Amino acid sequence: MYEKNGKTYSCPVEATLDVIGGKWKPVILWMIRKKVMRFSELQRVIPEINSKTLTKQLRELEQDGIVLRTVYPEIPPRVEYSITEFGESLVPIIQALCSWGAKYLGTECQAKDD
Repeated sequence: MYEKNGKTYSCPVEATLDVIGGKWKPVILWMIRKKVMRFSELQRVIPEINSKTLTKQLRELEQDGIVLRTVYPEIPPRVEYSITEFGESLVPIIQALCSWGAKYLGTECQAKDD
């Protein structure tokens, strides 16, 4: 058994899926892997996600140390999201998911932000 942040996991794979699992977290990480993005930019490149869900997913990724949220003291406030150094260690995993998905779909892995 493994413990982290008050949660118990039976194996490291379970912990990984807890952090990046779900429909939207890998997509969010894919989008911010190369550039800093504002909330509205993320909504634009992932139009299928609603604001409430995007906010929740970003907060969870931030709590896990994967995403950095930077608030600038401006009016109106500007908030940007970027991948942390620790989060960058997930990029090869997300790339592998893209490659596998592309192979499954019979296409090539391409990013919307390239």
